[in-house]
Amino acid sequence: MFRMTPLASAIALIACVGMPVAASEPPAAQPSLLAQAKGLPQEFQEHFFDVPLAVRVVLDNKELGEAMVVLSRDDRVTLLDFTDTRDSDIGPAERDLWRAWLQQGVALGACQTACDNGLLAVHYSLQNSELALVTRNVERATAESQFYHLPEQGSTGVMLRNQLNLSGGQDQDMGGRYGLQAIASLGNWTQTANMQANRTGGQYGQTQYALHELHTQTEREGSFVRLGYFMPTAEGLSRQPRTFGASPDTVMGVMLGSSDSLAVEGTKAAVYPLYVTANREAVVEIYRDGVLINTQQVQPGLQTLDTRPLPGGIYDVEVRLLEDGQETSRTDELVYKPNNWRNPDQRWRFNIFLGRETQLLSSWDPQPDAGTTAGAAVNYLLHPRAVVGLSARQVKARNQLGTSLDLGVGSASNLYANLYKTQDHGTGMDVQALHNYGSGNLIASHNRSWLDNRNTYETLIDGTQVRQRYLYNGPVSNSSLALNHRLSSTHSLNARYSYTQGQIQGSAIDLSWLRHGRLFGNAATWQLSVFDRPASISSGNERNRGVDLRVTLAVGGQGKSLNASLGTRTDREGNSDRNASIGYQQQLQSGPLTSVSATATTDTYGIGLSGSGRFHTPLAEGDVFLQRSSYNNALTGALNLTSNLVVGGGKVVLTGSSTQQQAGMIIDVESDLDTITLRADDLSGTGTILKPGRNFVPVSAYRDSTVQFDFQGNHAPAANIQPPRARYHLNKGGVAYSKVRVMKTMTVLGRLLDANGRPMKGQHIVNHASRSVTEVDGFFSLEMSEGTPTLEVRKNDQRVCAFTLDPTQLNRENDVLMVGDLRCVTAEVAVATPAVETAG
Repeated sequence: MFRMTPLASAIALIACVGMPVAASEPPAAQPSLLAQAKGLPQEFQEHFFDVPLAVRVVLDNKELGEAMVVLSRDDRVTLLDFTDTRDSDIGPAERDLWRAWLQQGVALGACQTACDNGLLAVHYSLQNSELALVTRNVERATAESQFYHLPEQGSTGVMLRNQLNLSGGQDQDMGGRYGLQAIASLGNWTQTANMQANRTGGQYGQTQYALHELHTQTEREGSFVRLGYFMPTAEGLSRQPRTFGASPDTVMGVMLGSSDSLAVEGTKAAVYPLYVTANREAVVEIYRDGVLINTQQVQPGLQTLDTRPLPGGIYDVEVRLLEDGQETSRTDELVYKPNNWRNPDQRWRFNIFLGRETQLLSSWDPQPDAGTTAGAAVNYLLHPRAVVGLSARQVKARNQLGTSLDLGVGSASNLYANLYKTQDHGTGMDVQALHNYGSGNLIASHNRSWLDNRNTYETLIDGTQVRQRYLYNGPVSNSSLALNHRLSSTHSLNARYSYTQGQIQGSAIDLSWLRHGRLFGNAATWQLSVFDRPASISSGNERNRGVDLRVTLAVGGQGKSLNASLGTRTDREGNSDRNASIGYQQQLQSGPLTSVSATATTDTYGIGLSGSGRFHTPLAEGDVFLQRSSYNNALTGALNLTSNLVVGGGKVVLTGSSTQQQAGMIIDVESDLDTITLRADDLSGTGTILKPGRNFVPVSAYRDSTVQFDFQGNHAPAANIQPPRARYHLNKGGVAYSKVRVMKTMTVLGRLLDANGRPMKGQHIVNHASRSVTEVDGFFSLEMSEGTPTLEVRKNDQRVCAFTLDPTQLNRENDVLMVGDLRCVTAEVAVATPAVETAG
């Protein structure tokens, strides 16, 4: 806790009024602090040295932040801490380096010793209360790098993601799958392994296993290199030209390609603007996944938000409008800032692989005619709105060619087309067109190709593969036209027509009307749908025609909702099936269950019941599902379970938390408070809840950044977090370690006197939880650890005296401990008592 005296504030005001802003670069002859203080009235000079002063810290003409410092008569400056860094473009990792260096106390003027980080000089200007740091980079170009730097010393770590899926019922045998995905870092190379084992149910069920990936990869500025055993899917392209026909499941070889993994996200604006309408001067808060990522001031009227500071990607945000400190509107918006390649200085992107088709540790059907395989794909930026692509592969002695076109027509229309041909197999094509017209969009698509999935597998999100359920060999085509139109702020209309030939034959029409409003005082959504779809086995090989009305109603507190439906459809025998359902869903805030739902349905065959729940524990997360069919009363259930084993920094943790960030930190939290809950926020926009004990925090790979720790909620307890932040710079797959201590604290108020009873100013008082500086009259205040009630007085990094306090014997009001006068005599530890002023 730092306080600036009123006189010190007046000094800063007097010095700034009527004086020009001085340059950040120090002059050739720097006046000493005593020389600068001569211009102050005599009564102010005592409040200039050895007391906390507010200054602006500048590094090479760039603002580092607002801070509190202490100046001494021997031309030294000591940083207490930064107080405001919102206007600084310098990253937190670099600021932490200067914070640690300045807190040790440094001499003003030209740097003579311990010139870390290329420091040349340190200068303080009384005229504008500015502390300037000058390094060797001051006259160098300030253009920001387009790429992140890899960690100089590399990183180590292993993250194992385990997935278990089980499914079965009365009329089917239990089947399941276990998947293991591992990512590790060794130096600046990332190792990846991916395997699965599955058991299929039914009369002919069998157990199979396969290894899909086992390779190492390193990132370069704009490219990557991969060596080992992998699936040769094209990576690093803006648009991947399609091919069809046989493809190698796995290859042992090498792959090279373009990469954006190290690319620094630019401050580009979103493709589609975000609007708010304010009635008065207001503040806009933008939240992503419940985390505040940006705040902006807006004027009355229709205003466009500045989307340049927002992270890249395509994601949902919540926009809150606050007028006079009160929230007046809240809307859900979509930020559309695709990380697509649009750099005219780098028009080419490529992907090349060469290897031998093979399978390792696999019980699946072997790849026939295994041999050498190779492929290449390129993209060329023909125009900022036009990307063309070309790919060529040789698989099983057959040539595969593909072309693509990604074309932007104006600012509201896009066209994406592919044309591809495979030797001895055929030719295929597809085209998609999107047009936005303000109140909605129109999407048209057509594709025609040859489908043969008799010997292929579906690739899941985690990279594992499962055999296709429905086998087909022949030509297929599909044409569709979709319209999404907003009639008003509460009404919208969706329509889609499609025609399919091949495995499924016929046309389909879907129309739906959506309305948002209120029912019984609660938010409600109505949806009316009409459909006419092609025949299938589930509709008795008759066209499936019907109508469906659904209502969703928010009830009670947040996360509670009721839903009901009423409609008709075609049943399994091809007859009309009248059906209805009612369901309940609730989000839970405590315990292992995070949500539960239950639904009851009635139709031609009887009554069906289903229930589901999601859970999250310190060791695993997942969901469970159970259903009783109205058709035959058969019970069917499923379980999905995910757990992660993380190793790094000599520590191990098993966690149910997501590891999607591809790097992370193991955090040990030691706390004096058993019920404490912390929050760890990565500056890339992710947040993690921490509890006492061992935790895992996902962080961004490649970025040199920090994780900041704070208390969860709006009411912070009387406690201190040390350290308040942890720095990281990790390769993909890297895991770092940090320990955080939460100390129960109290605020100590007192006055420091010397042996003769005179106030001691400018003395640094240090405790495990915080530090402070005595003011001119000797008074001080600081946070002190309740578990370690000791104070140490230091001057010029030398211990002057020390005290041990007994809170039970001193005057205490709530979390404030008033210790009175402390006499500092010797460097020995003294005990403070209420009866006698503390002496050494």
